[in-house]
Amino acid sequence: MRVRDAIRQNAPIGKPNAMSSPRLPKVAGIDSMVPVSTHTASPTEGAPSAPGAFLQDRLAGWVSDLTTLHELTERLTTTSTLDSALPELLAAGAALVGAGRGLLVLEPADGGGPSRTIGLGLEHAELGHIETLPRSATAYGRFLDGLPDSDAPLASPDILGDAGLDPRCREVAVRLGYAASYAQPLATEAAGRLGAAVWLYDEPAEPLERQCHLVEVYARFAAEHLARLLELERVRAHAAAFAEELLPGRLPRIPGVRLAARHRAAPEGGGDWYDALPLPGDALGLSVGSAGGSGPSALAAMGRLRAGLRAYAVMEGEDPVAVLSDLELLLRLTEPARSATALYAYCEPGRRTIVLAGAGHAPPLVTGERRTEFVETTLSAPLGMLPCWEAPSVEFTPRAGETVLFYTDGLLHRTGATTDQAFARLHSAAAGVPKALRQDPGAVADHVLRAVLPDGADRSDRAGDIALLAARFD
Repeated sequence: MRVRDAIRQNAPIGKPNAMSSPRLPKVAGIDSMVPVSTHTASPTEGAPSAPGAFLQDRLAGWVSDLTTLHELTERLTTTSTLDSALPELLAAGAALVGAGRGLLVLEPADGGGPSRTIGLGLEHAELGHIETLPRSATAYGRFLDGLPDSDAPLASPDILGDAGLDPRCREVAVRLGYAASYAQPLATEAAGRLGAAVWLYDEPAEPLERQCHLVEVYARFAAEHLARLLELERVRAHAAAFAEELLPGRLPRIPGVRLAARHRAAPEGGGDWYDALPLPGDALGLSVGSAGGSGPSALAAMGRLRAGLRAYAVMEGEDPVAVLSDLELLLRLTEPARSATALYAYCEPGRRTIVLAGAGHAPPLVTGERRTEFVETTLSAPLGMLPCWEAPSVEFTPRAGETVLFYTDGLLHRTGATTDQAFARLHSAAAGVPKALRQDPGAVADHVLRAVLPDGADRSDRAGDIALLAARFD
């Protein structure tokens, strides 16, 4: 449908005539990153031109323009997050209008967020200068505020020579070294106003009519794509917030041990959890686990399993095998088609003893100034995989000043490495914690996350939850 619109927009009306064909305006500062066809320019004045050759030239121009649009929209469709789509949109629009710099402001009209401002060829401080301008004096501000006559693109071909422009706009233009701008609103019928893009020229300039048409067609497609990604990001944010509500709001304070936890939700929502429960006699129950699957069902299963484990820990927390056996029975009765991994540890900080059992879960890692090693645990199947789960418990004693790390498999999976390589990376990260950070379990957890996942634990395109629970024993 957009292809037909582009052809109809550029189609010649009536019999072509070299003398009456439109003359291209003089445009300064056009240096397109993606070549945009110039075949639509009129023949040289006074030169003979056959109608057939003129039509071929126009058709070649249409084909080139449509090819450019196809390539740019194809690149945009490969983006799956707002963080990747917004820069792609801004760069593609700059190529279409022949600008070298620009900014894009995302600010949905419904107020539901998220709101972002990104720049192309502009430093953070330069964006700050532009944002100091009154919104009503900027083209993007007029779009976002829905002021009258603000639903169409706006060109400012000569900012320094425009007497009707707010003087502050000229001051910022002089400071940043741009002399013209072209602004394009981003909106859809269903979502309304989403934002606006503004492209900047280093000298007085105005895009050709054909370029304006191309960027409008591209912007309509891009706005629909942004609306879908916006809805997806909101769903992910709601899932992450729901997951956080299912986890402990704060960790207990027990003499002899200090706790810290870190949790990163997957984009689609996962079922990883951590928990710390005070028990009679200044004891402490620690657990980490993961309900299989993803999405709302995994979140719901995680909430039920964590609540069940807390109940069993209160009743028989000193026996980790019994706690996990009861949890396995709960899983088979309530989630017969789901499996889960779990690790439960009964700690007595005053004696620095830990008794733990695991069901298909990765072993804890104990780290201090003199050693960094994985706790030897017995092999066991995940919960829900066998008719009756059972595995022996193990006991170990952390030394004073050591930190025990309990983590879910998501930490290993997010490395993208093999299992052995992921374990080696985790071991190296824990062994490399600086001495000054070892007193704080939160600092230890943060260092491990940064070292194991150098690309960032918060990247929205990462698959799998992360739950990390650090316990430092005094």
